[in-house]
Amino acid sequence: MDQAPSAFKSKSGLKRIYSAFCYSLQGLRAAWRGEHAFRQEMLLFIAGTILALLLRISAFEKLVLIGVLVLILIVELMNSAIEAVVDRVSLERHPLSKNAKDFGSAAVLLACLLAAAAWLVVLFNRFY
Repeated sequence: MDQAPSAFKSKSGLKRIYSAFCYSLQGLRAAWRGEHAFRQEMLLFIAGTILALLLRISAFEKLVLIGVLVLILIVELMNSAIEAVVDRVSLERHPLSKNAKDFGSAAVLLACLLAAAAWLVVLFNRFY
C-alpha cells in the first residue's frame, strides 16, 4: 500500500526549515489554547526563568534551572500529543489507551520531580 508523500518531502533547504518552524509555532499555539496544563507549565517556565536569571548563581546553574523547566514543557507537549492520538483513534475506553495516557502522564510527573530536585539542589547550595 502506497502512502501519501509527506508535506516535508516536497520541500528542501530553507523552505523546509521555515515550514517546520511555522508548524512548530502552530503546535505551541494549539497547546496554549487547548491544554490547561501546558498554560500552567508555561507560566511556571516564565516565572522560573526570570527567577533563575535574577539569582546570583553560575551560568551553568542558570542553564540547569531553565533547562529542567524547558524539559517539563517538552514532555507535556509529548503527553498532549499522545492523548490527542489516542483520542483520535477511538474514544472507546480500552486498557491500552489508558496505559498510553498514564505513561505520558507519568513522564510529565518524572520531569516535574527532576525539575524540583534540580531547583532544590541549586537553591540549597546557594543559600546554605
